Amino acid sequence: MATTTRPEVVPAKPDKPEDKSPPAIADPGPLGLAAFAMTTFVLSVFNANIIGTLALVGVLLPLALFYGGAVQILAGMWEFRKNNTFGALAFSSYGAFWIALAWYLRYILPGLPAARAHEATGLFLLAWTIFTAYMLVASLGTTKVLTAVFAVLFATFLVLAIGNLAAPPNDTVIHAGGWLGLVTAFLAWYHSFAGVTNATWGRTLLPVFPWKKDR
Repeated sequence: MATTTRPEVVPAKPDKPEDKSPPAIADPGPLGLAAFAMTTFVLSVFNANIIGTLALVGVLLPLALFYGGAVQILAGMWEFRKNNTFGALAFSSYGAFWIALAWYLRYILPGLPAARAHEATGLFLLAWTIFTAYMLVASLGTTKVLTAVFAVLFATFLVLAIGNLAAPPNDTVIHAGGWLGLVTAFLAWYHSFAGVTNATWGRTLLPVFPWKKDR
C-alpha cells in the first residue's frame, strides 16, 4: 500500500495583542520644580530686602504668570497623565498660587485700605501655610530632598504670614521669611537639577534620597 507523508501542520500563532497603552511622556517634575524655584527666588529677593526698592517688584509679575504659573500648571497636568497624585496636586496648586499672587499684587492690593491691607496678605499666606502643611506630610512618601523643600516652604509661608498679620507688619519677620524662601528656591532647584541630569545621563549622578528605600 502506498503511503503519503502529510506535511506537519503548524498551528497559527495568535496575533500579538495591540498595545493600546498611551505613549510614555517625559518626567514633568524637573520642569515644575524649576518653574517654582525661579519664581520663589525672585520674590524672596524682595522679601529678604536684598533689593529693597519695591517699585522693582513688577519684575515678578510676568514670571509668576507664565513660568511659575502657567508652566507649573502644565507640569501638574502632565503629572495627572503619569498617575502621580502628589505631583499633580502640588504643581497645579502652586502654579495657581503664582497666578493668584500676581493678580492680587497687580489688581487687588492697590485697592485695599492701606492701613489694613497687610491683614489680607497675611490671610492669603496663612491659607497656603495650611495647604503646605499637609503636603509636607504627604511628601514623606517621595524623597528626602523634596521633603526638605516642603519643610522649608512651610516655614517660609508661616513666617511670612506671621509678619504680615502683625499690627503693624513686622519687617524683620518678613525679611526672615524671605531668607527662608531663598533656601526653598535652592532646594527646589537642586531637585530639578538632579531630575534632569539623572534622566539625561541614565544613571544617578545627583541623589535625592527616596524615602521608600528606607522602608
